[in-house]
Amino acid sequence: MDWIQELAQSEDLQNTLTVFLNQYGTSGLEAAMRLYSSMHREYFCRTKSSVTRIKITDMYYLKIKSHSITIYTEYDVYHKYGSLTTEQKLLAPYGFIKCSQSCLVSLDKIQSIRNNTITLINLTQLHMSQRYAPKVLAAFNHNRFTR
Repeated sequence: MDWIQELAQSEDLQNTLTVFLNQYGTSGLEAAMRLYSSMHREYFCRTKSSVTRIKITDMYYLKIKSHSITIYTEYDVYHKYGSLTTEQKLLAPYGFIKCSQSCLVSLDKIQSIRNNTITLINLTQLHMSQRYAPKVLAAFNHNRFTR
């Protein structure tokens, strides 16, 4: 806690935080901290014969078909064995949400949602099942206002 008191004594930091909080509120500060954290967070795609380090901010979505997970990123596509439930637990803190029984999507990569179609910023379209639609829409709206 000493470092918090030390930071609080910095007038420049106090001014910067005050301006930021007045403009964006505490939810904006939380979103900024989440973004900063996720930008420096890496996901490890492990297979029997390799390990690949992927920036979480580069990841668009994950699809699963009978324990074979495909990870779609800005630069490449990766494959691994596992369960979507395990991946969801790992990636939920970084804004990934289940949009169908077999797909997790990054809220930061969603451009729009119309009917049951999610369009990503790279124009990829994903199906959103009715079962997950309320949670996805609520999270997308919340994420949009806290960015």
